[in-house]
Amino acid sequence: MSSVSAAIAHALKPLAPRIFGLMGNGNAHFLDAAVRAGFDYTAVRHESAAVSAADAYFRISNKLAIASTTYGAGYTNTTTALAEAAAARTPLLFVTGDAPTSGLRGWDVDQPAIDAAVRAPRYVVDRNTPGATALEAAAHALREQLPVVLAIPYDLAALDSLEEQLPDFASLRSTPPAPQLNSTQLEQIAAKLNASQRTHILYGRGAIDAAEQVQALAQKLGATTSGTLLARDLLDYEFDLGITGGFSTEANAAIIAQADTVLVFGASLNQFTMRFGELVADDATLIQIDLGCAATNPRVDYFATGDAALAAADLLGAVEQADDAWRAGLDLSELRSRPAGDDQASDGQLDPRRVASELQGILPANRVLVQDGGHFIGWGPMYWSTSGARSLACVGTAYQSIGLGIASMVGAAPAAEGRTVVLAAGDGGFLMGLADLESIVRTVESGVIVIYNDSAYGAEIHQYGSVGLHEDPMLIPTVDFAGIANSMGATGIRVGTLEDLAAVQQWVDAGARGVCLVDARVSTHVRAPYMEEVLSANKKVAAAAALQSGKGAGKR
Repeated sequence: MSSVSAAIAHALKPLAPRIFGLMGNGNAHFLDAAVRAGFDYTAVRHESAAVSAADAYFRISNKLAIASTTYGAGYTNTTTALAEAAAARTPLLFVTGDAPTSGLRGWDVDQPAIDAAVRAPRYVVDRNTPGATALEAAAHALREQLPVVLAIPYDLAALDSLEEQLPDFASLRSTPPAPQLNSTQLEQIAAKLNASQRTHILYGRGAIDAAEQVQALAQKLGATTSGTLLARDLLDYEFDLGITGGFSTEANAAIIAQADTVLVFGASLNQFTMRFGELVADDATLIQIDLGCAATNPRVDYFATGDAALAAADLLGAVEQADDAWRAGLDLSELRSRPAGDDQASDGQLDPRRVASELQGILPANRVLVQDGGHFIGWGPMYWSTSGARSLACVGTAYQSIGLGIASMVGAAPAAEGRTVVLAAGDGGFLMGLADLESIVRTVESGVIVIYNDSAYGAEIHQYGSVGLHEDPMLIPTVDFAGIANSMGATGIRVGTLEDLAAVQQWVDAGARGVCLVDARVSTHVRAPYMEEVLSANKKVAAAAALQSGKGAGKR
């Protein structure tokens, strides 16, 4: 007879044959069964990395992966990464050990309560239907686009399974038809678009599979287009403006501000995409079409629930052919240009803009970009090109975390399909994920790690140090990341001057095999433009609060 763990592995192998994990008491039998069954298993060095790697794997490959850890401390170490996957709506299956069926022991925690707190659905296996439960969990993850926890009670993992037959997975995953615009919605949106003289279409990650339909609609409407960070350059379209929001160029933002109608497909319209309220002109009409049930920003004038591809196709047949007057008169010559930066900043350290600009011409062109969070986060997307629709992942940004992006390199590597994986990180976040530098060196065939090493938590320096908060808690002693990389088998290159980048070029020319870590010593004196927007928004909020407080005091 098969064990409970073996039954789970047998059921999941056809659906998610790749596991990122760290073995412990609670998942030892499952990982034993999985490896014997032929799963592709990647060992990580911190439990959080198991979930982050599985998260990144889906974002790049669009395929389900498994993360696995033990119970207790192994489980709680994943909580931040699990919260990120839930916030980003990334499907993955987290197979973890759990307390025995007899109840919590002294070292157990209430894992069901934590699952609920991070909004991760939970399934618990038993001896009677372990494989069926595993299939239900995987189907839930794919159907609802969420991370799902599959818990194995400790006392059941090695027992014989009593299961006789598995259910049909297709029936478990079956979903209702994708929502379409109804006739009234279609008529109303088409009327607004037909009346528009300057239409702009903004697409997000939810429109990645609708590129053909969105581009055809843009062409018919005489519209410009742009994408959010996670859907950048989705369209091969002459009038695509590039990234929208905080990472856009001023030329990009100026053109979008001219639009009298902005049509949004599959984008959440968060504060960064909306440039803190500055993206769309006050008198413009903002239309959002999304799978959700309500608008994601109060600025939206018209919202409709709908699948991006179906909605764009239906609108294509409903709108009139527009003239090309506005679009043809636009000056797109400086659309993608960025300030190259100076050789050095005022403190003698490198200008991070110049580092990014120089690396654009050095890094292998066929690449995937993964990012951690921090002040540096825009330098990669703003200056470095990528290849393909799913070629950029920012694990951590949905939950406003740093440190999770490091292990995303481990998950992106098997999904990269021969492309070089480039990781952009700050020194603070990289130190959080340092354990998995070993995982990166061991598993990544072609990878570059660029650390913007400013000896500080840069976002805090610019956001809070600039308004007078004490900087000591924001500083980090300068770390020799190049030396650490060399000691672990990577090629570590310390970059203190632009001339030092020649060593990176030599690594690329030699074949770009293995992992090259670029320890770029950058200045804290260069503030990113998107951080300027954050500071400006904070000042507006503070001023409004002060004004309201003054009005209240007058009433008293």
